[in-house]
Amino acid sequence: MFPPKIWREFPQRYRLEASQCQKCNKIAFPPRLVCPGCGGRKFNAMKLARQGRLVHFTIIHTPPAGFEDQSPYAVGIVELDQGVQITCQIVDVDLTQLAAGQRLIIEFRAIQKDGESGTIAYGYKAVPAMEHNS
Repeated sequence: MFPPKIWREFPQRYRLEASQCQKCNKIAFPPRLVCPGCGGRKFNAMKLARQGRLVHFTIIHTPPAGFEDQSPYAVGIVELDQGVQITCQIVDVDLTQLAAGQRLIIEFRAIQKDGESGTIAYGYKAVPAMEHNS
């Protein structure tokens, strides 16, 4: 994600802020103005847990432009403990040891630099829960 959009969304994304519908309790991430479950328009703000489990993953051997130096790398769907699913890169792990159901923690990290300007794009990456130091 690159500026100027990042300046509007950085706080909610960095803190994993979601909204929970007051009518049906569905959690929406990122927050929505209208509930995708029931159409309700009243929400309670909530912070999502950073812990979850790996649902599916794939290993990228032929990366898109800008990610050649990271190949091979894993991308997966992580279901957080509240049920919200996030697609992100999985890092700091032996790719041969990845398995569905593995516990992971979501971190907000640098993803890439934008050309000559050097603007750094940030986003989510998942790390194994047992190796997390917080």
